[in-house]
Amino acid sequence: MIPVSISIVMPCLNEELTLATCIRRAKEFLSTLPVPSEIIIADNGSTDRSIEICREEGVKCLQVPVKGYGAALHYGIMASSGSHIIFGDSDDSYHFDECKPFYDKLMEGADLVVGNRFTGGVEKDAMPFLHRYLGTPVISYMGRKSFAVPFRDFNCGLRGITRAAYLSLGMQARGMDFITEMLARAGYRKMIIAEVPVKLYKDGRNRAPHLKTWQDGWRQFRQIIMLSPKWLMLMPGLLFLVTGIFLFFALLFSRITIASINLDIHTFFFGSVFILLGLQLLQFYLLLRFYGNRMQFHYLSMLEEKMIRAFRFERGLIIGGFVFLIGLALSLIAVIEWARQNYGDLDPMHTFRLIIPGGLGIMAGMQIMIFAILLNALVTFNVKFEDIKQNWIH
Repeated sequence: MIPVSISIVMPCLNEELTLATCIRRAKEFLSTLPVPSEIIIADNGSTDRSIEICREEGVKCLQVPVKGYGAALHYGIMASSGSHIIFGDSDDSYHFDECKPFYDKLMEGADLVVGNRFTGGVEKDAMPFLHRYLGTPVISYMGRKSFAVPFRDFNCGLRGITRAAYLSLGMQARGMDFITEMLARAGYRKMIIAEVPVKLYKDGRNRAPHLKTWQDGWRQFRQIIMLSPKWLMLMPGLLFLVTGIFLFFALLFSRITIASINLDIHTFFFGSVFILLGLQLLQFYLLLRFYGNRMQFHYLSMLEEKMIRAFRFERGLIIGGFVFLIGLALSLIAVIEWARQNYGDLDPMHTFRLIIPGGLGIMAGMQIMIFAILLNALVTFNVKFEDIKQNWIH
């Protein structure tokens, strides 16, 4: 069994007003533990007295060459020697002398311990209104629905993790989305994840926080959407496809009248547009899901695996080529009919019932073939994630 030791890692960027307090709180907590311990400050380019404070307090200060919250944490964790790591901000918004629950859960066998500020308490003015009632609840809800982690505070920055668990995650994010990525990857690996209450205090800064509400919130939102695009692509794609197929086949041979509304070739045309749009959205959904699975963010459902297998290279080319040829044949029939009329005027109500399906077949067939090629490229040229995940670590 690996001997237990604890490392506390704090990212830092110009935190001279609060850094010493955070270090002293961490020392007070570590002094109560019966195991070796250390404190590491991962400095991300401070220009104030932060580095000097580290020397005065006798703690290790690591100069991180890559900018970003996630980068600072990553380098700090990789430079630590502890078998278990607790990390949190150095702005005194979390009190490190209250970290005992994190230590206890880690000792009980948890791979990752996540704080929950909503159960632990939020001090007045400690969290902006938008963060508390919109940003964090929305991000947490989307995260719960997208990844296998049932927690309600995805954005809490005070966490504990074992070294073995962290090394297996292969973290890539360098900004604030580091927090979301960690939970997504841990959920994928079915790690033992515990949640503990943690109190959030008003930070001790005299300036605006490094966190940018809209920019960083959008990065998290974008990350979740890209890795689990159910609401952005799957649901709209199914809606467009089903609606398009219904309109297309209902109007394929003649117009229909509902009450006093006549639906004809104009609606027929938009039915084909909806089919193409639905097909595109579903294809991009599958590509993103496949990519997310390869990056070890989530598992594919049985249906997704079957759909991806159905459009692997040769089969996809055959299906797409068949649809393309049908569209081409219908288009040629329309041209032949035009030739029989000496290339003069045609009855659009009749002709467009050939031209629209013909164009749909050509475009849909080509889309299916390209999708099969892209999917095959992801499979064939994919470099094993385990071989590249540490590329930027050192």
